This record gives sequence, structure tokens and C-alpha cells, in this order.
Amino acid sequence: MERIPILRMGDLLLVTIQVDMHDRLALQLQDDLTERIVSDRARGVLIDISALDLVDSFIGRMISNTAAMARVLDARTVVVGMQPAVAITLVELGLTLDGVKTALNVEKGMALLGKNIV
Repeated sequence: MERIPILRMGDLLLVTIQVDMHDRLALQLQDDLTERIVSDRARGVLIDISALDLVDSFIGRMISNTAAMARVLDARTVVVGMQPAVAITLVELGLTLDGVKTALNVEKGMALLGKNIV
């Protein structure tokens, strides 16, 4: 089964989505990420969606739900690299991603999580 890699950087997890997301892959990522938050004792999650040109309502809800699950597991989530078309689609679908912090790029996302890239 296809999986999206989850990289550990200290007490953070980095997820870079570089493939078209489909429902099954999104659910697998959600399961893998919550397991890794617990097993790695992660304090933050950075999700890079800069390669996504398009999202549907399911993927938007999955991002929001994943951030909510991470919060319950005591990890903050920042979504980085959102394309303008993705932002427009999410707003048009009425998905505001409550509780999800966003940043323009990985560097700014790391700063939001209190980490500096050297």
C-alpha cells in the first residue's frame, strides 16, 4: 500500500505530501501520523502541502481532523505551502480549518512551532 513518509526532526514530525491525495491514502496518513506522534513523543507536526494543486472537501476535513487529533495528543500542527487555488477551494467549501495554523513555507512553519532552521 502507498504511504506518505513521515520524517522525525527532533521533537517534530515533518510530512511532505508530494502525490495526489485520495481518500484511502489520506486516512492511512492520519493513522500513521497519530501513531508516530505517540511513539516519537512529538510536540509538533509540520504538514507541507505545497505540491497539492487541488483539494476536495474530504481532504480538507482530513487535514482539520488530523490537526485536532494531534492537539489531543499534545502536539501542535502547522500546514505550510498552501497554494492560492487550494485556499480558495477550502473557503468556497466552507472549510476554515479551525485550530490549524498555516504558514507560507517550511521555514515560517518551523518558526511557528518554535524551531529555527540553521
